[in-house]
Amino acid sequence: MDFAAVLRVLGSFLEARGARFAVVGGVAMAAWGMARTTLDLDLVVDGAIQEDLVRFLEQEGWETLHRSTGYSNHLHPDPERGRLDVVYVRGETATALFAGVRREHGLGGVEFDVPRPEHLAAMKVHAMTQDAARTFRELADIRHLLTLPGVDREAVRLSFARNGLEDRYDELV
Repeated sequence: MDFAAVLRVLGSFLEARGARFAVVGGVAMAAWGMARTTLDLDLVVDGAIQEDLVRFLEQEGWETLHRSTGYSNHLHPDPERGRLDVVYVRGETATALFAGVRREHGLGGVEFDVPRPEHLAAMKVHAMTQDAARTFRELADIRHLLTLPGVDREAVRLSFARNGLEDRYDELV
């Protein structure tokens, strides 16, 4: 997948509409110092743009594999465009998440935003509740995020508690 090219296309579309978005997943983890192999691009996007974004992706050749209020997954037949996973946030969650993004430089010269470590950790905790098979990978990522300077460990602990995973948090710390 050509991450830079896909991010240019999506960024242009979203920025033209004033939609807030940030990179999450493996690319965001690399931005926070934990490089790992990733084969897709994951974004978090303001939920108000969902309908327009899905329509745009389908017009650009991505097939929608799954769509719900909070997520959509898309696959392009061209491996250079690859798989795209989108998380949609709204209301207070969107306000808090996008207020704390950090601007990154990379991906073939394309600038992009990444959420604060606490927000990435919260998304990873939620992912574990949706798919237990992701638990060990997500915990490894969260362990790294907890080592970053200035991370609000209490906010991360609360994410685990809200999802009934306090024991998992205790294992990490």
